[in-house]
Amino acid sequence: METVSTSKAYGGIQGVYRHASTATGTDMTFAVYVPPHDEGARLPVLWFLAGLTCTHANVMDKGEYRRACADLGVILVAPDTSPRGDDVPDDEAYDFGKGAGFYVDATEEPWAKNFRMRSYVEDELPAVIAAQFPMADMARQGIMGHSMGGHGALTIGLRNPDRFRSVSAFSPIVSPLQCPWGEKALSGYLGPDRMAWRAYDACALIEDGARVAALLVDQGDADGFLVEQLKPELLAKACEAAGIDLTLRIQPGYDHSYNFISTFMADHVAWHAERLG
Repeated sequence: METVSTSKAYGGIQGVYRHASTATGTDMTFAVYVPPHDEGARLPVLWFLAGLTCTHANVMDKGEYRRACADLGVILVAPDTSPRGDDVPDDEAYDFGKGAGFYVDATEEPWAKNFRMRSYVEDELPAVIAAQFPMADMARQGIMGHSMGGHGALTIGLRNPDRFRSVSAFSPIVSPLQCPWGEKALSGYLGPDRMAWRAYDACALIEDGARVAALLVDQGDADGFLVEQLKPELLAKACEAAGIDLTLRIQPGYDHSYNFISTFMADHVAWHAERLG
């Protein structure tokens, strides 16, 4: 692991790191904030998955999480959204290709070789964190994300309830099977078999039996993507049928931007910290 940069914030260290990923076949960059802590302390780990067109830097620069993480003793890890590099296939559209990995393991060409963000986030990067950050208590993990990253957080959390004690999201794509962004991405990365898509759809996972104890979702009612792409009412319906404790907060006047996320970030960090101990 290569250290790209480190700086002090709220008594802790904000770092950016790079390593050669076997999952994606590329170098991958990620951010880690380690709050101030006593020597030998073990701290819970909270993952933040970014949305379309973003990298690790978006939440690091605009998410305003460090004070809350420092106060509550929580490590925050922010991976990239997709593989990158000159040899990595791409698409001209902003919602497919680089910056739009959708946290899936692609099976279709030319994407299958590099676009393996599910394996990267679920398996490879956690192993790197465990090896390189001895204060990280990998038995206490939570996950959250925004938009496409909210989709990633919900689906990864639902597929791995034994690993993630807490799951939340900002403006998530709750059902890629039922929105234009999701249909484009999942058909492109996974092919036409819609049954294969269900592992990457939070509502479908819940319908198929996946369970977590509780979910927290914040959604702005001035979000331009709300009606066509995000559809939080579908998640509410699925959770009600499954008996999942969903706290869905519709925030009046807020849009899809990091101004919205930063407003409620401390709430989410505190919600996770309570469940992670």
